Parts: sequence; structure tokens; C-alpha cells
Amino acid sequence: MSAAGPSQLTAIRDSYDAVARDYADVVPDRFAGDVFGRAMIAACAEVVSGPVADVGCGPGQVTAHLAALGLDAFGVDLSPRMVAVARERYPRLRFEVGSMAGLEIGDGSLGGLVAWWSIVHTPPAELPVVFAEFHRVLAPGGYALVGFHAGDRRRRPEHAYGHPVHFDVYRFPPDRIATLLADAGLRVTATLTTEGENAPQVCLFARKSGP
Repeated sequence: MSAAGPSQLTAIRDSYDAVARDYADVVPDRFAGDVFGRAMIAACAEVVSGPVADVGCGPGQVTAHLAALGLDAFGVDLSPRMVAVARERYPRLRFEVGSMAGLEIGDGSLGGLVAWWSIVHTPPAELPVVFAEFHRVLAPGGYALVGFHAGDRRRRPEHAYGHPVHFDVYRFPPDRIATLLADAGLRVTATLTTEGENAPQVCLFARKSGP
């Protein structure tokens, strides 16, 4: 779910392994109620051609939504238990364990990539590594859709979804994320900002140069 040092990745993985079942009972309903976010994904489906990776896929609700829109979608997540839940809930789809900072995906092999609130545990200094990886796996003309909470702060919750957790959660200035995407070769072509419970929610749609 994140790019971070080995100890950080272990803490994130273990935390999401612990909350996987409870997370899967709550988050899909939140996604189903996110009318504007799903509209952004629908726009993505209109223009993307080729396989689409849902990185940081969690229990698979976004992957399944992408597939329902007719896309050749598969999911990748750092947490083995999240992947197990996703496979149980959507047995016809493909889900693999992996890190967004080192995807086991060939160069230029994707038409699209979705990171739906999955960069939120990534320290800001490590975002360039993640976005460079997004650029690597996208084909020329491919698209990345990145969702996150807007702001400029870090918090460290002690509990989430009824369990102790050990990770940081970051909010990012949208302009900064757009700049980092551009630096990685992904130019933002559309932006959606909506109200959130605690902070604005932002979706950036970015395109790799090419035909």
C-alpha cells in the first residue's frame, strides 16, 4: 500500500493484515456512496485502452468496479490478507501481493493505473520513487488516476477499524502532487476536488506522453 523503508513497510503490511476483514466490511460501502469519485473512474474507463492495475487495491472493490466498466483490471496490494479477502470476494479477478514502489509489471505494459487513496502512507520524500514506477509500467499515452486527501500534515492513528495500527497517514497539497507527477513524466489533464469528512478529497488524472 505504500513506498517506505523496510520497517515502515512491515508495519503497514502487518496493520492492514490485522484490519483486513473489518476494513472490507466498511470501505466498499463508502466507495459505493462516492458518486463523484466513481464518475472520475468512469471517465478513466472511457479513455483507457489496455490492462489496468489497481495498486493498493485493498479488498478489491475498486478493481471490481473497473472490471464492471469493461476494463481488463487486476489488483496489487502490500497486505497478503487484503489480497486473500479480495480473492474471496471477487474470485474471477486477479489479485497479487506487491509494493507500488517495485511493481512486478513489465515496462510500458499498462493502459492505466489507479492508486485510490493508496499513496496516503507514503512519506512525501518517497513519492518520486512511486510516481517513477507508475511512469515505467504505463504504455505511452497511458493514464494514472491518483486519489488522496488534500492538506499538508501527517498523523499517526493508534487504532483503525477496531484494531491497533502502526502507520503514518499523510495529506498532500494537490499542486505538489501534480508537480511530482509531472516531474515523473505524467501530466495532469483533469482534477476533481470534493468535500470530505475531515479534509478535501482530490483525484488527479495524469497522462504519460505518447500517441
